[in-house]
Amino acid sequence: MSAEDLEKYETEMELTLYREYRDIVSQFSYVVETERRFYLANSVDVAARNADGEIYFEVRMSDAWVWDMYRPARFVKNVRVLTFKDVNVEELDKPELRLPEGNQFGS
Repeated sequence: MSAEDLEKYETEMELTLYREYRDIVSQFSYVVETERRFYLANSVDVAARNADGEIYFEVRMSDAWVWDMYRPARFVKNVRVLTFKDVNVEELDKPELRLPEGNQFGS
């Protein structure tokens, strides 16, 4: 495979992955970003650990989706990540759960 073919393949896979992400993101409650990967999950637990003076983070997620174009099975039941780098966890906004603005319920 040439370098051009590989680049084209990676571009196509990134687009496919983005489309999948766009279609499923509303099914999850959290976005989790670690040094190596990006996840969507419905449950996240982050714990700081200390091993011989070195601090690291243990991240446990359940019902997760893994952003990785080289991974054929992106949906996983449980994920455990150990990292010495920062971990970013954000709660996803669920606009479909918001009440309509104005007094539409007639009071």
